[in-house]
Amino acid sequence: MTPRARAVRWVRKCVGFGLAAAWLGVGAPRCPAAPATVTVAAASDLVFCLEALHAQYAGARLTVSTGSSGNLFAQIRQGAPFDVFLSADMRYPRELIAAGEADPTSLTLYGIGRLVLWTTRTDLDLASLAATLRHPQLRRFAIANPSHAPYGRAARELLENTGVWIEIQPRLVLGENISQTAQFIQTGSADAGLVALSLVAAPALRGTGRWLEIPGHLHAPLEQGAVLTRRGAGNAAARDYLVFLRSPQARAILDRFGFRLPAGVER
Repeated sequence: MTPRARAVRWVRKCVGFGLAAAWLGVGAPRCPAAPATVTVAAASDLVFCLEALHAQYAGARLTVSTGSSGNLFAQIRQGAPFDVFLSADMRYPRELIAAGEADPTSLTLYGIGRLVLWTTRTDLDLASLAATLRHPQLRRFAIANPSHAPYGRAARELLENTGVWIEIQPRLVLGENISQTAQFIQTGSADAGLVALSLVAAPALRGTGRWLEIPGHLHAPLEQGAVLTRRGAGNAAARDYLVFLRSPQARAILDRFGFRLPAGVER
C-alpha cells in the first residue's frame, strides 16, 4: 500500500468513527496523531555514520536521502521537502541561509571531514600520493565531481597543490558523489582514488583495501555543517534531532567515523 493510500485509509477510518459515534449519540473517539517525521538530506559521506547515529536515536521517524551536497542544496532551493540539511561543507548551508531558505540560528559545525587515498589493489605503492599517481599500473583514478561535491573540490585542490592535476586528467574518473566514488574503487572500476575517511573506516568497508590519510594542510578544511531548512524550523521534531546531533552520545559516534572537531570548538 502506498503512503497516500495509507493516509486516505486512516482519514476514512477517523471519519467513519465520528459518523458512527454521532449516530449513536456518544462522543467520537480520538484517532491517534500521525507520528512525527523528520526528513533529512545528508551528504553521502555520512551514509554509514548515520546508520550508527540513528540506531541510538529514539525520537521521531526519520526519512533520509543521501547525495552530493551540491545536488541536495539545489533540491532544497527548488522546494524539496527536507527539514534538516547535513552538508559536507559550510558553504551550501550558508548559501541557504543567505537565500532565506534556512534558519541561521541552527547552523552547526558537526565535524571536519578527512580525505584518504584508497585502493583495493595490492600492487599499488601507497607510500605517498605522488608515488601512487605515477605508478605504471594506475590506469583510472577516482574523485568526486568537484562541481557539486565538497570532497571533489578538496581532491582537486589537493591534486593542484601537489602539481599533478593536469597530469592525472586522462586517467580521471568522476563520481556523482563521494559514495559512488568509493564504489568505483571497491568494484575495480577505478584503481585508486580520493574518498572520505568516514567511508573506509566504517565497519562495512574496514579491512577492504589499503588507505593513506591525506594531511589536512594540503587542502582547505572540509568543515561540515548542519542546518534546519525553512520548513524544518517549524518542525519541533527536527529541532530535537539537531539537539541529538550535538549530544555527547552523537559526538562520540561522529568522532569514531573521523568527524573530529578542532580544538576549542564546543562539543
